[in-house]
Amino acid sequence: MSIVDGAGTTVALPSIGRDFGLATAGLDAVVVVYPVCVGLAVPVSAWLGDRFGGRSTVLVSFAVFTLASGLCGAAGSLGELVAWRALQGLAAGILLPVTAALLYRTFSLSEQVKVSRYMIIPQQVAPALAPMGAGWLVDHMSWRWVFYANLPIGVAVLAFGLLFLDRHRDHVPGRLDVPGLVLTAFGTAGLMFGVSEGAEMGWGSPPVLAGLIGGGVLLTAAVVAELRVPEPALRVRLFADRLFRDTNITAFIGFIGFMGAMFLGPLFLQEGLGLSAWESGSATFAEALGVLLTVQLVGPLYARVGPRRIAGCGLLGVAMVLVAFSRLDAESSLWAFRGLMFLLGAAMGGVFMPTTVASFTAIAKADVSHASTLNTVVRQAANAAAPAVVTVVLASATAVGTGADAHPPVSAFQHAYLVLAAVSAVAALFAFTMPDRAARVAASAQPAGRREAVDA
Repeated sequence: MSIVDGAGTTVALPSIGRDFGLATAGLDAVVVVYPVCVGLAVPVSAWLGDRFGGRSTVLVSFAVFTLASGLCGAAGSLGELVAWRALQGLAAGILLPVTAALLYRTFSLSEQVKVSRYMIIPQQVAPALAPMGAGWLVDHMSWRWVFYANLPIGVAVLAFGLLFLDRHRDHVPGRLDVPGLVLTAFGTAGLMFGVSEGAEMGWGSPPVLAGLIGGGVLLTAAVVAELRVPEPALRVRLFADRLFRDTNITAFIGFIGFMGAMFLGPLFLQEGLGLSAWESGSATFAEALGVLLTVQLVGPLYARVGPRRIAGCGLLGVAMVLVAFSRLDAESSLWAFRGLMFLLGAAMGGVFMPTTVASFTAIAKADVSHASTLNTVVRQAANAAAPAVVTVVLASATAVGTGADAHPPVSAFQHAYLVLAAVSAVAALFAFTMPDRAARVAASAQPAGRREAVDA
């Protein structure tokens, strides 16, 4: 639901603008407020999960997300819609890392490889289906149903969670680190705003500069402060473990290349080639099929080959596929694009699971929720940076090639694909330097038994 909502809201913007009598350009806050509020909430998620238990935290945040979805659908003005989107973002910022922490606390390292093969399915199918599903709802019902559709799903999931989700609280935290929380929350939110809005508002505009500089200063102060307290809001000292640090660096750089391509694809098809939104959505969907296929093959190889080789080869594959994308032009077949999207997903399928599972190898049980929070921060930052990188490249290439054209020329998209290929190649080279012996040993060990989930 949280993934679909982001893509669905973007598709619904023109209809929202017509309903409220506003230009689409003036609706940017509806989209931007969501990642900014995710950034605000993520730092406190680990403490909440430890303090109130994973089950309670997940169910409450999911209930808030579902309620906010209904309020978004009923919004009578742009201000109301932005406010309820903010509430959605706050709930999602807690829901995502705590859910992951529950999984990685419940299952042993060898079991986590198997679990990840299932978890990748909703993570990949959701963003692939979202544009098509949201487009159908907008065309045949109204933009409000993009949000109302969450209600029956949310009620069903809440009922299921209340009946079957075990209580899980194996670590009682100390007092909430309020100074660290404030610094990390507003620092993360500031950077998310600056990166998300830089290409649209201009990198030199006062709001963007304030977000980037202010966010950077606050996060720097947060790191200094968090290293001095025993129970920090954001446990940055976990980055002292090389495997945790290297997997997150690999994920950050690799996600910029991959998510940049996912952002660039619909633009290339619709603005570069003049295709419809439906043709664009049906063509990019092939990526999800590639990911799902590879993840099922990679799982059995994880313990034998190790995450270093799997992730490195996957990112090299991403780089090569992006080079092939750069050769597409107005004469290329849509089936050629679909085939490359499938290969892109197949290559990236070797990156998602290994980098996530390996990052928890040396993490103590009491730190799992904090490691999950840091993983979420890194991946959210990459997701925000990817469109910014693409937009900057397109803008520079368009300025050089055609000046004031309404849409970038095909050559600008080709140039952007080459830049993303270079980013992916850098990620691949770094991935091959990761130490992964401990991850292979942990994954091959037979579990002594399922960890018991009990209330403290």
